[in-house]
Formats: sequence, structure tokens, C-alpha cells
Amino acid sequence: MISSPSGPGLLFPKGGWENDETVEEAAKREAVEEAGVRGELMDLLGYYYFKNKTQQDEFSPEGSCKAAIFALLVKEELDSWPEQNMRVRIWLPISEAGERCRHAWMKDALLNGFSEWHEKKVAGEDV
Repeated sequence: MISSPSGPGLLFPKGGWENDETVEEAAKREAVEEAGVRGELMDLLGYYYFKNKTQQDEFSPEGSCKAAIFALLVKEELDSWPEQNMRVRIWLPISEAGERCRHAWMKDALLNGFSEWHEKKVAGEDV
């Protein structure tokens, strides 16, 4: 998880994607930029909806956003990364990470989406 420069609580790396990249490529890029990690993108855990004041405009006055959440098997922690001066990377057990999530939708993605996915993977089920 990572700290946020705009307030308390922890977050998962997230952000928009560029016109010339897929949502998967964007997820990997955000992991490097915000958390300084590289790895293998596993499976899509699901789509989660949230509101973001910075995304309010004439087309979305409520600032509605949709996040695609992926499991990432981290294979490399970078010593330096683009946002390291604005964020702190921290590794936590799932239960503590859930308690420290800044947003309810991220907590749901972790405690339900990821935990269910992980249980199925451990059991050898196709996900």
C-alpha cells in the first residue's frame, strides 16, 4: 500500500490510463510510478465504483469513476521511483491493510475481491 499526499489512510496505486495503453498497461505503470514496484499482473479482481471531486465535469457532475483492480505478483521493489518523494510504500498483513484503507471501496476490493481470489488460487481453482 502507499500513503497519499492529500490526506490520511493508505491506498493502492491507481490512476487513469492514457489513450495509447490498455487498462492492464496502466495498472503496471501506476504501480511503478506510485509504489515503486514491478511485477506480473495476475487477474482482474473486479471493477469498483467511486466518486472523485477532481473528476467532476459537465459529463459527470458527481465525479463518478470506475476502477479496474488487479492482483499484482510483485517481483521487484525499486530503490527509487517517480513519486517516492510524495508517497511511502508499506507492506502489511491483509487484516491490517483493511483497517488502514482510506476508502471503503478499496477495503472491499482487498477484503472481498483479493481475499476471495487468493483463496481460489490457493485451492487450485481457475479464477
